[in-house]
Order: sequence, then C-alpha cells, then structure tokens
Amino acid sequence: MVNDLIMSARKMNLVLIGMAGAGKSTVGPLLAEKLSYGFVDVDALIEADQQQSLQELVDQHGAGWFRRLEETILLGLDLRRHVIATGGSAVYGPAGMEHLQKSGVVVFLDVPFVVLEARVGDGATRGLAREEGQSFAHLFAERQPLYCRYADLSIRCDGQSPAQICETIIPEVMDMLER
Repeated sequence: MVNDLIMSARKMNLVLIGMAGAGKSTVGPLLAEKLSYGFVDVDALIEADQQQSLQELVDQHGAGWFRRLEETILLGLDLRRHVIATGGSAVYGPAGMEHLQKSGVVVFLDVPFVVLEARVGDGATRGLAREEGQSFAHLFAERQPLYCRYADLSIRCDGQSPAQICETIIPEVMDMLER
C-alpha cells in the first residue's frame, strides 16, 4: 500500500487554482521545492509564447480569445512531478481542467474576497480575463463555483504565510492518496 502511494505521488502533478492574488505563483515554487518537483507558471508560459503581457493580450484580443488560448496551453501540458500554477481563468476551459485533473491533484487556494481585493485592487493591470466592465467582485462570484467544481482539495489560505500553506497542502494531498 505504501509503495503504491509513493509510486502514485511520483507520477502526479499538483495543480493550483484560484483567483488572481490567491498566491498560486508564490506558493507554487515553495511547494515544488519541498516536494522536489518542477514548477510551471501557466501565465508565464502564455506570456513567453505570445511575447506579450497578459494585460496586453486581454486588451488586444478580448477575454474569450484569451481563455481559449489558455485552454490550448493547458491541453499541451504533458508533465509529471510538477506543481502547476494555473491562471485564474483556467476554470473556464472544461477540457483543459479535465486534462489537469487526469494528471494530478487539483488544489484550490481559497482566499476571501476582501483579502484578494486588498492584494490586487480592482485587478485593472493584472491581465484578468473578464468581460468589459465586469467588476472584480462579480468575477470572484462567477468563478468561486467553478473552482469548487474542479478542486480535489480546497485550502483556506487567509491568515497563513506561503510556507504555512505548503505545510497544509502536503499532508492533505498524502491523506487523499491514502483513501
């Protein structure tokens, strides 16, 4: 049983989902280091692939185009033993999310709206894939059920440091593998 768990853990990825400002790109590298995994930031992949910032891409092409691009990037990932920090809008692409679910454990970094708002304001320069005129609060309300739908594990992150969040995630994932 223990050997099966170790073999499963060696093959799987940890996929971080959540709103902009939840800490995916901060917690991800720490988690990867603790697990001796690689780390991939999907937003950084998109920017490198397109040679533009997320904000420029959303401004130039719109939220729908950006979400389709993001899903294409997700579907192209073929990784093992990586922590993957997705963009906040990854949950709009069902095929991309199903692909990620098959490759590992999806962890929702759940942060209350007031904390996110304090971190990112209205998100005007964050490259958020949202419709024109859509508020950050509306985007939050729209995405919360999607994060819950795709998450194998939800971690409440308010009041914790990135290191504490990692220390919460690791035993929770191991517990899931034992079930």
